[in-house]
Amino acid sequence: MSDALTIKSAEETTYDIVSLGEVMLRLDPGAGRIRTTRQFAASEGGGEYNVARGLRRAFQKRGAILTSLVRNEVGLLLEDLILTGGLDTRFIHWVDDDGIGQSARNGLNFTERGFGVRGAVGCSDRAHTAISQLTPEDIDLDYLFGELGVRWLHTGGIYAALSEQASETALAVIKKAKEYGTVVSYDLNYRPSLWNLHGGKARAQEVNKSLAPFVDVMIGNEEDFTACLGLEIEGANENLDNLQVESFHKMIEKAAETFPNFKAIGTTMRQVRSATINDWGAVAWKRDQGFVQATQRDGLEIFDRVGGGDSFASGLIFGLMEYGDVQKAVELGAAHGALAMTTPGDTTMATRAEVENLARGGSARVKR
Repeated sequence: MSDALTIKSAEETTYDIVSLGEVMLRLDPGAGRIRTTRQFAASEGGGEYNVARGLRRAFQKRGAILTSLVRNEVGLLLEDLILTGGLDTRFIHWVDDDGIGQSARNGLNFTERGFGVRGAVGCSDRAHTAISQLTPEDIDLDYLFGELGVRWLHTGGIYAALSEQASETALAVIKKAKEYGTVVSYDLNYRPSLWNLHGGKARAQEVNKSLAPFVDVMIGNEEDFTACLGLEIEGANENLDNLQVESFHKMIEKAAETFPNFKAIGTTMRQVRSATINDWGAVAWKRDQGFVQATQRDGLEIFDRVGGGDSFASGLIFGLMEYGDVQKAVELGAAHGALAMTTPGDTTMATRAEVENLARGGSARVKR
């Protein structure tokens, strides 16, 4: 087994990136609270989707989304938002609307940003959504990965946690991608609120350990690796807020030893001082290049933390895809995540030039 990532060329493929996951309608009360607001700003978001959209908008990579929506006004709004994000929508699996959402629904995500001592709050309404019922037969996978060609597939633990069917579909899609030589990345993205419906951490580990052997690039934070793969971190307290870089190195070493198929691993390091002040960093490892650490940004000012990890993932993937250099990749990932958290919504508003400038150590001076 080669230690290096083997990535198809752009010339032999239709897509640089395809993501498999749920796209929800995010409803944001702005500076207020969900419980007291009288208006919401609407946008789209989803852990796996955000990565493909970030690669499309910030880094100009060709992308598509594998998802399922109910064909009603909310589903059509989501389609319009996805189109604005630049992703190909031809692989959206549409489900007929029954009028009341009994058979299938589109997911809603109410999110308030938090400030100072008041943390961010998410209130999801996503049970029995169309994507949780998606089967491998609903997508022509041989046409997508074989005839059209895909350089990179991304999915993750949020999608896999939606239902038993979702975890089965994730495995089938990942295996088909591997059959055609597509690189697979996976963000563990542990969500207790989802896994508690399906057996808790024990089930999370069972599912994620069944998917991990087919993953080339594994992404997550310290809680994700512990909860989803059962990899304990030496010296960690119960809040996981006292970790040093060396602890992450040991965790990654253990992950790489347990899963020899991993070609690269990326993990964010976040210390939450308040909802609006975080210490932000990242480490990464590539089997043929070893460990690297991104520029540490202590005291990073946060406007909206949701989606920061997804933007880290898209920057990391871009760096690995474009340059093959893990140091450059982790710097781009950390910079992109930092910039994404300065704007509202799940999805990035950064440009490649902004990301590369910050990754090089650029400042926040006014540009005129």
